[in-house]
Amino acid sequence: MLELHCHTTHSDGTLTPTELVSAALAAGVKVLAITDHDTLSGWNEAITAAKPYDIEIVPGLELSTVHNGRSLHLLGFYPNRDRLQPPLQERIAGRFRRAQKMVDRLADLGYPVELSMRGTMVPGRPHIANALVKAGYIQSPQEAFDRWLGEGKPAYVEYEKFSVFEGIKLLRDCTAVPVWAHPYLFCGGQVETLLPDFVAAGLMGLEVYHPSHTIAQTQTLEALCQQYGLLKTGGSDYHGPALGKTDDRHTELNHLHLSTELLTPLKQASIGLSQ
Repeated sequence: MLELHCHTTHSDGTLTPTELVSAALAAGVKVLAITDHDTLSGWNEAITAAKPYDIEIVPGLELSTVHNGRSLHLLGFYPNRDRLQPPLQERIAGRFRRAQKMVDRLADLGYPVELSMRGTMVPGRPHIANALVKAGYIQSPQEAFDRWLGEGKPAYVEYEKFSVFEGIKLLRDCTAVPVWAHPYLFCGGQVETLLPDFVAAGLMGLEVYHPSHTIAQTQTLEALCQQYGLLKTGGSDYHGPALGKTDDRHTELNHLHLSTELLTPLKQASIGLSQ
């Protein structure tokens, strides 16, 4: 079974890469992608942890971009680390700036919190939500998103401007296969309308299989992949237990039961980019 969208404590997951590999092993996962937000730092630990077991680690990331003023995420698989690491530093710095602005807004609203970051962790809204819980202002991270951190709420801060077109180009320039993550979670336009421009810019795949997609949406994405000659990927978007996201879509590992056959065309596409 295959998981092509998972997060660790190097971004907003709750399991270390080693713990994630152990959880994947227990769930019967054979292929596991590490796709932390805007960072590659969790790969080495995951690869080391997976060596004794029959688990293949797919190196990747989830890149934060903006389109029509809304957050749009791109998955990038098999990037050239040496090429991608330097430009990613600015994206990571932007995440820290964004987090600090949200913390400052919360303080202005009368809810000061301390955001402590460990090692290579890249900050996100779940970290701030958990800090609000720890400070005793609310009972659950969900409440933080409902009151302050969700889009349009008083403490929300948009991502710094980095367009989806810039993101696609960056990934391809670094030999990473660019895939639109959970397309139907995007709130800035209709998938069918936006897709032609993204494909023209070099998008190579769609995350067809995702817990947030309905059966009808999945079928539409499958048809779009057929129409445009795009790769199909999927995964649970696993963040580990007790995450504190804004919904319950981050479910258990391997619950989608995706075939490892999805990996072959992804690898072939990666080889094509590197040649």
